[in-house]
Amino acid sequence: MENIALIESFSEFKDDKFIDRVTLMSILEDVFRNALKKKFGSDDNFDIIINPDKGDLEIWRNRIVVADGEVEDDNQEISLTAARRIEPDFEVGEDVSEEVKLIDLGRRSILALRQNLISKIHEHDNTNIYKQFKELEGEIYTAEVHHIRHRAIIMLDDEGNEIILPKDRQIPSDFFRKGENVRGVIESVELKGNKPSIIMSRTSPLFLEKLFESEIPEVFDGLITVKKVVRIPGEKAKVAVDSYDDRIDPVGACVGMKGSRIHGIVRELGNENIDVINYTNNLQLYITRALSPAKVTSIKINEETSRAEVMLRPEEVSKAIGRGGHNIRLAGQLTGFEIDVFREGVEEDVELTEFTDEIDSWIIEEFAKIGLDTAKSILEQDLADLVKRTDLEEETVSEVIKILKSEFED
Repeated sequence: MENIALIESFSEFKDDKFIDRVTLMSILEDVFRNALKKKFGSDDNFDIIINPDKGDLEIWRNRIVVADGEVEDDNQEISLTAARRIEPDFEVGEDVSEEVKLIDLGRRSILALRQNLISKIHEHDNTNIYKQFKELEGEIYTAEVHHIRHRAIIMLDDEGNEIILPKDRQIPSDFFRKGENVRGVIESVELKGNKPSIIMSRTSPLFLEKLFESEIPEVFDGLITVKKVVRIPGEKAKVAVDSYDDRIDPVGACVGMKGSRIHGIVRELGNENIDVINYTNNLQLYITRALSPAKVTSIKINEETSRAEVMLRPEEVSKAIGRGGHNIRLAGQLTGFEIDVFREGVEEDVELTEFTDEIDSWIIEEFAKIGLDTAKSILEQDLADLVKRTDLEEETVSEVIKILKSEFED
């Protein structure tokens, strides 16, 4: 009876860890065989009989009867006298099967056996979790905020699995409270030791692509294909879409009437500004569309160097560059081309790097960060706007403008 009682106590883990009874019994046999090896030196001559339906287990040790005084291996052999205590008609050379009770293993062995079982079940559970989430890599997943730390948010799903959302995978405007549901894409799953590490991301371009799949029926059905997604998380994104059915307007279908379809996606991403662009193999047209909302006058493309020279009217330049240089940077990433902007109908411009004798390099770099790398590009901007966009002191910016103006006056 103690065997059955112990097995029943072990089977409690089955309900906690969602392990089917057959698997549990297999783990049990492995654990018991390890215990027998430690106790008797070998488990080769033991039969372990498990009945998964009843949760029943029996252990039988098989030994050969030898004459009294000739026992060389207690585990493999039994003396005639000892054998006849089990059955009085045993003879030398016969096989004896004797049941081993768990209590015979000793209290310490039983405690160690139980601990080993817990470890094996955790290992089995973690392997299953790893396999489950490995198949979910690149898919949208939802989990509940459990603990908020400085460098990451720890979340739990409905089955109690731990999901990690690192700080650098969060959109800058993200703010979550404990108990709140969070959506993201499963970015990576790794086994660290025996424990799976599941990383979620909300900044990955793949998250935006999967949101298009989940929110726009034509994308989900494959009628519209998302060709490429580029993002500056929380700020701006560009999505190139295409349709093999000429009757479908891919941009219109994705945006919806008055932006109705894309509104939910924008809200999910902290009001990230999303430009949806009609993909085309025509490079000139593709780059033109990528620079939207700016209107391009003309383009010269060098496919060998992957550079494009874009001519625009002066009033279109700031639109092409965008706030913080976001628009031109994303257009370059989307098309795979380094885009150089030139102003139409203006006198020859001068690169900022030509002024390194008069302007410190770090100041030139600050302007370059927002897409302003020529004298004219800076002189066309408002002083207050330049101060705000670069975080440079007003006095510094004024001095730069003065130096640049003098170049053209000369």
